[in-house]
Amino acid sequence: MPQLKVGIAGYGVVGKRRRQFIDRHPNLKTVAVCDQTFSKSGVMEDGARYYLDYVHLLKEPLDVLFVSLPNYLAAEVTIAGLEKGLHVFCEKPPGRTVSDIERVIEVEKKHPGLILKYGFNHRYHDSVRDALKLVKSGKLGDILNLRGVYGKSNIVPFVGEWRAERKFSGGGILLDQGIHMVDLMRLFCSEFTEVKSFISNRYWNLDVEDNAYAIMRDKKGRIATLHSSATQWQHRFSLEIAFSEGYLELSGILSGSKSYGEEKLTIGQRCALVTGTDKEETVTYLEDNSWRDEIFEFADTIGGGKKLVHGNSADALHTMKLVYRIYYADPEWRQAFNIVNPD
Repeated sequence: MPQLKVGIAGYGVVGKRRRQFIDRHPNLKTVAVCDQTFSKSGVMEDGARYYLDYVHLLKEPLDVLFVSLPNYLAAEVTIAGLEKGLHVFCEKPPGRTVSDIERVIEVEKKHPGLILKYGFNHRYHDSVRDALKLVKSGKLGDILNLRGVYGKSNIVPFVGEWRAERKFSGGGILLDQGIHMVDLMRLFCSEFTEVKSFISNRYWNLDVEDNAYAIMRDKKGRIATLHSSATQWQHRFSLEIAFSEGYLELSGILSGSKSYGEEKLTIGQRCALVTGTDKEETVTYLEDNSWRDEIFEFADTIGGGKKLVHGNSADALHTMKLVYRIYYADPEWRQAFNIVNPD
Protein backbone atom coordinates (compact mmCIF):
# COMPACT_ATOMS: atom_id res chain seq x y z
CA MET A 1 0.00 0.00 0.00
CA PRO A 2 1.39 3.44 -0.89
CA GLN A 3 1.91 5.89 1.95
CA LEU A 4 -1.29 7.78 2.77
CA LYS A 5 -1.22 11.54 3.27
CA VAL A 6 -2.96 12.51 6.53
CA GLY A 7 -4.50 15.79 7.62
CA ILE A 8 -5.46 16.51 11.24
CA ALA A 9 -8.35 18.91 11.88
CA GLY A 10 -7.87 20.15 15.43
CA TYR A 11 -4.26 20.22 16.58
CA GLY A 12 -4.71 20.49 20.34
CA VAL A 13 -3.75 17.93 22.98
CA VAL A 14 -5.64 15.07 21.31
CA GLY A 15 -4.65 15.97 17.75
CA LYS A 16 -0.97 16.16 18.69
CA ARG A 17 -1.14 12.84 20.51
CA ARG A 18 -2.85 11.23 17.54
CA ARG A 19 -0.04 12.45 15.31
CA GLN A 20 2.59 10.67 17.42
CA PHE A 21 1.04 7.33 16.46
CA ILE A 22 -0.07 8.26 12.95
CA ASP A 23 3.53 8.92 11.98
CA ARG A 24 4.69 5.64 13.53
CA HIS A 25 2.65 3.62 11.04
CA PRO A 26 4.70 2.90 7.90
CA ASN A 27 1.79 3.73 5.58
CA LEU A 28 0.66 6.99 7.20
CA LYS A 29 2.27 10.41 7.14
CA THR A 30 0.92 13.67 8.55
CA VAL A 31 1.32 16.34 5.88
CA ALA A 32 -0.99 19.10 7.19
CA VAL A 33 -2.92 20.18 10.29
CA CYS A 34 -5.28 22.98 11.24
CA ASP A 35 -6.19 24.68 14.51
CA GLN A 36 -7.76 27.99 15.47
CA THR A 37 -4.83 28.72 17.80
CA PHE A 38 -2.49 29.32 14.86
CA SER A 39 -2.12 33.01 14.10
CA LYS A 40 -1.42 32.37 10.41
CA SER A 41 -0.74 29.59 7.93
CA GLY A 42 2.74 28.21 7.57
CA VAL A 43 5.09 25.23 7.52
CA MET A 44 6.45 23.37 10.55
CA GLU A 45 10.11 22.44 10.90
CA ASP A 46 9.30 18.87 9.86
CA GLY A 47 7.59 20.05 6.66
CA ALA A 48 3.96 19.63 7.74
CA ARG A 49 1.80 22.59 6.72
CA TYR A 50 -0.57 24.27 9.15
CA TYR A 51 -3.74 26.31 8.66
CA LEU A 52 -6.25 28.22 10.75
CA ASP A 53 -9.33 26.24 9.64
CA TYR A 54 -10.41 22.97 8.09
CA VAL A 55 -11.60 24.60 4.85
CA HIS A 56 -8.01 25.40 3.92
CA LEU A 57 -6.80 22.04 5.25
CA LEU A 58 -9.16 20.18 2.92
CA LYS A 59 -7.62 21.92 -0.10
CA GLU A 60 -4.53 19.79 0.53
CA PRO A 61 -4.18 16.57 -1.53
CA LEU A 62 -5.05 14.27 1.38
CA ASP A 63 -6.03 10.60 1.62
CA VAL A 64 -7.05 10.50 5.28
CA LEU A 65 -8.59 13.01 7.68
CA PHE A 66 -8.42 12.86 11.47
CA VAL A 67 -11.07 14.99 13.20
CA SER A 68 -10.13 16.13 16.71
CA LEU A 69 -12.51 19.07 16.95
CA PRO A 70 -15.21 20.18 19.43
CA ASN A 71 -18.55 18.37 19.30
CA TYR A 72 -20.33 21.14 17.38
CA LEU A 73 -17.88 20.76 14.48
CA ALA A 74 -17.33 16.99 14.50
CA ALA A 75 -20.18 15.93 12.19
CA GLU A 76 -19.76 18.90 9.84
CA VAL A 77 -16.05 18.24 9.27
CA THR A 78 -16.50 14.46 9.06
CA ILE A 79 -19.08 14.96 6.31
CA ALA A 80 -16.79 17.41 4.52
CA GLY A 81 -13.98 14.85 4.62
CA LEU A 82 -16.15 12.06 3.23
CA GLU A 83 -17.43 14.31 0.45
CA LYS A 84 -13.81 15.05 -0.47
CA GLY A 85 -13.24 11.31 -0.88
CA LEU A 86 -11.18 10.89 2.30
CA HIS A 87 -11.08 8.09 4.83
CA VAL A 88 -12.05 9.67 8.18
CA PHE A 89 -11.18 8.97 11.80
CA CYS A 90 -13.28 11.11 14.18
CA GLU A 91 -12.95 11.36 17.95
CA LYS A 92 -15.90 10.53 20.18
CA PRO A 93 -18.58 11.72 20.54
CA PRO A 94 -19.61 11.84 16.87
CA GLY A 95 -21.43 15.13 17.45
CA ARG A 96 -23.77 16.91 19.81
CA THR A 97 -26.88 14.87 19.07
CA VAL A 98 -28.11 11.62 17.57
CA SER A 99 -29.18 13.51 14.46
CA ASP A 100 -25.55 14.54 13.92
CA ILE A 101 -24.36 10.95 13.52
CA GLU A 102 -27.44 10.09 11.46
CA ARG A 103 -26.51 12.86 8.99
CA VAL A 104 -22.98 11.47 8.78
CA ILE A 105 -24.26 7.96 8.09
CA GLU A 106 -26.41 9.20 5.20
CA VAL A 107 -23.30 10.67 3.58
CA GLU A 108 -21.23 7.58 4.42
CA LYS A 109 -23.72 5.41 2.50
CA LYS A 110 -22.94 7.41 -0.64
CA HIS A 111 -19.23 6.57 -0.33
CA PRO A 112 -19.04 2.80 0.31
CA GLY A 113 -15.36 2.64 -0.57
CA LEU A 114 -14.32 4.93 2.27
CA ILE A 115 -13.51 3.91 5.85
CA LEU A 116 -15.13 5.88 8.69
CA LYS A 117 -13.99 5.14 12.22
CA TYR A 118 -14.83 6.72 15.60
CA GLY A 119 -12.35 6.93 18.46
CA PHE A 120 -13.90 4.84 21.22
CA ASN A 121 -10.40 4.41 22.57
CA HIS A 122 -11.19 2.47 25.75
CA ARG A 123 -12.01 -0.67 23.73
CA TYR A 124 -8.29 -0.85 22.90
CA HIS A 125 -7.00 -0.82 26.48
CA ASP A 126 -5.42 -4.16 27.35
CA SER A 127 -7.51 -4.59 30.51
CA VAL A 128 -10.70 -4.23 28.46
CA ARG A 129 -9.47 -6.57 25.73
CA ASP A 130 -8.45 -9.22 28.24
CA ALA A 131 -11.80 -8.89 30.03
CA LEU A 132 -13.65 -9.31 26.74
CA LYS A 133 -11.68 -12.49 25.99
CA LEU A 134 -12.72 -13.91 29.36
CA VAL A 135 -16.35 -13.00 28.71
CA LYS A 136 -16.30 -14.75 25.35
CA SER A 137 -14.48 -17.80 26.73
CA GLY A 138 -17.36 -18.59 29.08
CA LYS A 139 -14.93 -19.52 31.89
CA LEU A 140 -16.81 -17.33 34.37
CA GLY A 141 -20.27 -18.30 33.18
CA ASP A 142 -22.96 -15.83 32.18
CA ILE A 143 -22.98 -12.11 32.96
CA LEU A 144 -25.44 -11.24 35.73
CA ASN A 145 -24.91 -7.51 36.17
CA LEU A 146 -22.50 -4.59 35.73
CA ARG A 147 -21.61 -1.56 37.87
CA GLY A 148 -19.66 1.32 36.37
CA VAL A 149 -18.27 4.60 37.75
CA TYR A 150 -16.35 7.08 35.66
CA GLY A 151 -15.67 10.47 37.14
CA LYS A 152 -13.43 13.48 37.36
CA SER A 153 -13.38 16.59 39.51
CA ASN A 154 -14.99 19.18 37.26
CA ILE A 155 -15.88 20.43 33.80
CA VAL A 156 -12.91 22.62 32.96
CA PRO A 157 -12.06 25.23 32.05
CA PHE A 158 -15.28 27.12 32.60
CA VAL A 159 -14.45 30.37 30.81
CA GLY A 160 -14.27 30.21 27.02
CA GLU A 161 -14.51 26.41 26.98
CA TRP A 162 -16.99 24.74 24.65
CA ARG A 163 -17.52 21.74 26.95
CA ALA A 164 -19.29 23.95 29.49
CA GLU A 165 -21.95 25.22 27.07
CA ARG A 166 -24.74 23.03 25.71
CA LYS A 167 -24.97 24.86 22.38
CA PHE A 168 -21.40 23.80 21.62
CA SER A 169 -21.09 20.47 23.45
CA GLY A 170 -24.61 18.98 23.36
CA GLY A 171 -24.14 17.59 26.86
CA GLY A 172 -21.89 17.45 29.89
CA ILE A 173 -19.90 14.78 31.68
CA LEU A 174 -22.00 11.87 30.37
CA LEU A 175 -21.52 12.80 26.72
CA ASP A 176 -17.92 13.92 27.16
CA GLN A 177 -16.47 11.16 29.35
CA GLY A 178 -19.24 8.82 30.47
CA ILE A 179 -19.85 7.85 26.85
CA HIS A 180 -16.80 5.58 27.16
CA MET A 181 -18.47 3.64 29.98
CA VAL A 182 -21.75 3.51 28.06
CA ASP A 183 -19.86 2.11 25.08
CA LEU A 184 -18.10 -0.53 27.20
CA MET A 185 -21.37 -1.67 28.74
CA ARG A 186 -22.76 -2.12 25.24
CA LEU A 187 -19.61 -4.04 24.32
CA PHE A 188 -19.97 -6.52 27.19
CA CYS A 189 -23.76 -6.89 26.99
CA SER A 190 -26.38 -6.75 24.27
CA GLU A 191 -28.39 -3.61 23.54
CA PHE A 192 -30.22 -2.14 26.52
CA THR A 193 -33.99 -2.03 26.17
CA GLU A 194 -35.00 -0.26 29.41
CA VAL A 195 -33.45 2.84 30.96
CA LYS A 196 -34.15 4.78 34.17
CA SER A 197 -32.11 7.81 35.16
CA PHE A 198 -31.51 10.93 37.24
CA ILE A 199 -29.54 13.76 35.62
CA SER A 200 -28.22 16.69 37.64
CA ASN A 201 -26.39 19.99 37.21
CA ARG A 202 -26.86 21.10 40.83
CA TYR A 203 -23.22 21.59 41.75
CA TRP A 204 -21.52 23.42 38.87
CA ASN A 205 -24.79 25.09 37.81
CA LEU A 206 -24.03 24.95 34.10
CA ASP A 207 -26.54 24.13 31.36
CA VAL A 208 -24.89 20.71 30.98
CA GLU A 209 -24.98 17.88 33.50
CA ASP A 210 -22.34 17.34 36.14
CA ASN A 211 -23.78 13.97 37.25
CA ALA A 212 -25.75 11.22 35.51
CA TYR A 213 -27.11 8.15 37.30
CA ALA A 214 -28.62 5.37 35.21
CA ILE A 215 -29.94 1.86 35.67
CA MET A 216 -30.45 -0.15 32.49
CA ARG A 217 -31.68 -3.62 31.50
CA ASP A 218 -30.67 -5.40 28.31
CA LYS A 219 -32.51 -7.89 26.11
CA LYS A 220 -31.36 -10.81 28.28
CA GLY A 221 -32.51 -9.19 31.52
CA ARG A 222 -29.02 -8.20 32.69
CA ILE A 223 -28.82 -5.02 34.75
CA ALA A 224 -26.18 -2.30 34.44
CA THR A 225 -25.81 0.69 36.76
CA LEU A 226 -23.80 3.72 35.72
CA HIS A 227 -22.58 6.84 37.49
CA SER A 228 -20.90 9.48 35.33
CA SER A 229 -19.63 12.34 37.48
CA ALA A 230 -17.90 15.72 37.37
CA THR A 231 -17.88 15.86 41.18
CA GLN A 232 -15.62 12.85 41.70
CA TRP A 233 -12.87 14.68 43.58
CA GLN A 234 -10.42 11.85 43.05
CA HIS A 235 -10.58 10.80 39.40
CA ARG A 236 -11.95 7.30 39.12
CA PHE A 237 -12.61 4.57 36.57
CA SER A 238 -14.24 1.36 37.78
CA LEU A 239 -16.24 -1.33 36.01
CA GLU A 240 -17.38 -4.43 37.91
CA ILE A 241 -18.91 -7.38 36.08
CA ALA A 242 -20.61 -10.16 38.05
CA PHE A 243 -20.91 -13.60 36.43
CA SER A 244 -22.65 -16.79 37.45
CA GLU A 245 -19.25 -18.33 38.27
CA GLY A 246 -17.08 -15.37 39.26
CA TYR A 247 -16.37 -11.71 38.64
CA LEU A 248 -14.16 -9.19 36.88
CA GLU A 249 -13.15 -5.79 38.18
CA LEU A 250 -11.55 -3.24 35.88
CA SER A 251 -10.06 -0.40 37.89
CA GLY A 252 -8.01 2.57 36.84
CA ILE A 253 -7.26 3.45 33.25
CA LEU A 254 -3.93 4.51 31.80
CA SER A 255 -4.41 8.03 30.43
CA GLY A 256 -2.38 11.05 29.44
CA SER A 257 -3.06 12.72 32.80
CA LYS A 258 -2.07 9.59 34.80
CA SER A 259 -4.77 10.65 37.29
CA TYR A 260 -6.93 7.51 37.25
CA GLY A 261 -4.38 5.28 38.94
CA GLU A 262 -2.90 2.00 37.79
CA GLU A 263 -4.84 0.05 35.19
CA LYS A 264 -5.79 -3.31 36.71
CA LEU A 265 -7.97 -6.30 35.95
CA THR A 266 -9.01 -8.45 38.91
CA ILE A 267 -10.34 -11.94 38.19
CA GLY A 268 -12.25 -13.90 40.81
CA GLN A 269 -13.64 -17.42 40.60
CA ARG A 270 -16.75 -18.39 42.51
CA CYS A 271 -16.32 -21.15 45.10
CA ALA A 272 -18.34 -22.87 47.83
CA LEU A 273 -17.11 -20.66 50.68
CA VAL A 274 -19.82 -18.73 52.51
CA THR A 275 -17.52 -15.69 52.60
CA GLY A 276 -17.06 -15.66 48.84
CA THR A 277 -14.14 -16.53 46.60
CA ASP A 278 -11.03 -18.00 48.20
CA LYS A 279 -8.61 -16.39 45.77
CA GLU A 280 -8.38 -13.78 43.07
CA GLU A 281 -5.83 -12.79 40.48
CA THR A 282 -4.93 -9.19 39.67
CA VAL A 283 -3.15 -8.17 36.48
CA THR A 284 -1.54 -4.72 36.40
CA TYR A 285 -0.92 -3.03 33.03
CA LEU A 286 2.12 -0.79 32.82
CA GLU A 287 1.93 0.44 29.24
CA ASP A 288 -0.88 2.04 27.25
CA ASN A 289 -0.84 0.88 23.64
CA SER A 290 -4.47 1.76 22.97
CA TRP A 291 -3.83 4.85 20.85
CA ARG A 292 -1.29 3.03 18.72
CA ASP A 293 -3.42 -0.07 18.24
CA GLU A 294 -6.54 1.93 17.42
CA ILE A 295 -4.81 3.95 14.73
CA PHE A 296 -2.96 0.96 13.31
CA GLU A 297 -6.22 -1.01 12.99
CA PHE A 298 -7.74 1.93 11.12
CA ALA A 299 -4.75 2.16 8.75
CA ASP A 300 -4.68 -1.61 8.16
CA THR A 301 -8.41 -1.58 7.43
CA ILE A 302 -7.82 0.99 4.68
CA GLY A 303 -5.01 -1.06 3.18
CA GLY A 304 -6.32 -4.57 3.63
CA GLY A 305 -9.99 -4.36 2.77
CA LYS A 306 -10.95 -5.61 6.24
CA LYS A 307 -14.00 -4.55 8.18
CA LEU A 308 -13.56 -2.44 11.30
CA VAL A 309 -13.57 -4.45 14.51
CA HIS A 310 -14.62 -1.52 16.68
CA GLY A 311 -15.77 2.07 16.27
CA ASN A 312 -17.79 1.95 13.07
CA SER A 313 -20.67 4.33 12.50
CA ALA A 314 -23.22 1.77 13.73
CA ASP A 315 -21.37 1.56 17.06
CA ALA A 316 -21.32 5.34 17.26
CA LEU A 317 -25.04 5.59 16.51
CA HIS A 318 -26.08 2.96 19.08
CA THR A 319 -23.86 4.44 21.78
CA MET A 320 -25.14 7.97 21.12
CA LYS A 321 -28.72 6.71 21.21
CA LEU A 322 -28.12 5.09 24.60
CA VAL A 323 -26.59 8.30 25.97
CA TYR A 324 -29.66 10.22 24.83
CA ARG A 325 -32.00 7.57 26.19
CA ILE A 326 -30.36 8.19 29.57
CA TYR A 327 -30.99 11.94 29.19
CA TYR A 328 -34.55 11.34 28.02
CA ALA A 329 -35.38 8.94 30.87
CA ASP A 330 -35.25 11.76 33.44
CA PRO A 331 -38.56 13.63 32.88
CA GLU A 332 -37.32 16.85 34.52
CA TRP A 333 -34.14 16.94 32.43
CA ARG A 334 -36.09 16.04 29.30
CA GLN A 335 -38.47 18.93 29.83
CA ALA A 336 -35.84 21.47 30.88
CA PHE A 337 -33.72 20.95 27.76
CA ASN A 338 -36.27 19.65 25.24
CA ILE A 339 -34.58 16.26 24.94
CA VAL A 340 -36.06 14.25 22.08
CA ASN A 341 -36.63 10.49 22.33
CA PRO A 342 -33.75 9.06 20.23
CA ASP A 343 -35.86 6.05 19.27
